[in-house]
Amino acid sequence: MAVVRDLRVLLRFQGFRRLLAVRLLSQGADGVYQVALATYVVFSPERQTSAVAVASAMAVLLLPYSLVGPFAGVLLDRWRRRQVLLHGNLVRSVMAAATAVLMVAAVPDWLFYVSALCVTAVNRFVLSGLSAALPRVVDGERLVIANSLSPTAGTLAAFAGGGLAFAVRLVAADSDAAVVLLGAVLYLCAALASLLMAPELLGPDRESVQPRLGAAVTGAARDLVAGVRHLLSPPRREAAWALGSMTLMRFCYGALTVMVLMLCRYGLASDAQQGLRLLGLALGVSGAGFFAAAVVTPWAAGRLGPARWIVVCAGSASVLELALGLPFAPGPLLAAVLVLGLTTQGAKIATDTVVQSAVEDGFRGRIFSVYDVLFNVAFVAAAGVAALMLPPDGRSAVLVIAVSVIYGTVAAAMARFERCRVSHQ
Repeated sequence: MAVVRDLRVLLRFQGFRRLLAVRLLSQGADGVYQVALATYVVFSPERQTSAVAVASAMAVLLLPYSLVGPFAGVLLDRWRRRQVLLHGNLVRSVMAAATAVLMVAAVPDWLFYVSALCVTAVNRFVLSGLSAALPRVVDGERLVIANSLSPTAGTLAAFAGGGLAFAVRLVAADSDAAVVLLGAVLYLCAALASLLMAPELLGPDRESVQPRLGAAVTGAARDLVAGVRHLLSPPRREAAWALGSMTLMRFCYGALTVMVLMLCRYGLASDAQQGLRLLGLALGVSGAGFFAAAVVTPWAAGRLGPARWIVVCAGSASVLELALGLPFAPGPLLAAVLVLGLTTQGAKIATDTVVQSAVEDGFRGRIFSVYDVLFNVAFVAAAGVAALMLPPDGRSAVLVIAVSVIYGTVAAAMARFERCRVSHQ
């Protein structure tokens, strides 16, 4: 199997093995923590959840990334990325444990969200650091394969963490606090795993490192402007288009995520427990789609080119999400979730590759942080739009059609850009 062979080749790189271990533990903990939050906010029997409540929770947890993200990028281009992985996971371990205590204490919702926000805000540093560090542990020839397997393996670890969270919740008598404590332990393990790497291994280069926080924050605006100019310069225009396309696809993903949550909670389930089981099945199917993307994308992107593969992913999603989403039945819904996982992750792998290949090492941290900001703003905006459009049971043909149109527009625009780019070469 090609994916197994590629992974075997990459695992010969010691730095890659150790960075992958940190990613798997960190994103596995993310999966545990996120499922605990989702079940606490959406599926607690005593809570009457609405699409507006789901969107509000997403806004509280994700919108502050718009402030944290740019500074994360600037700091990642100054601080040693190994240290970011170490201290970031330590902080998350402590804050996740605090979240578990708050769940048991039944404190006001705003205090719970503040604690959860601290965990997820640090996540921007860790994920951006993992992406920016990847070219430091593999050679250029294998970067596409590494971009396919490493982030996808992390996503699969998150799905596995989510499955583990469901299992712990059943064993621990529906205790979301126990699940969060498991996430805290995994964050601690990720921090310890980062110690296996030398502090200077992941970059940036020594001359770029400015340890003083005050100096780094003061220069944030200037450096971000330089980063955006770097991204928009003619040699890197393909990366800018790929980022724009991926942002719109993320918007679609966010809208459909809220719809699936509401369908699992009310539209296709008779009670919260049945809805939770359906959501768990949907997560498993989505994980299979992400794995399929890891298998297919290296071959497809190598044959078509990353930009054309994004076109194929967006175009396929436009047609299939419309056909499978409109019946609003469990079978077609699960098929749509599979397609969503495959096309979203396939396009993301291609986008990561384009950005990493085009952006110089000294700019990668801030560009990937901007990437994360675009992702989260698009996701929250989509959740807000979905909250306005969705009825209580989650069945909205208008939303499904609108998402299909956006996917089709992305495919057409990216195809036109690629034709123009090739014709001018």
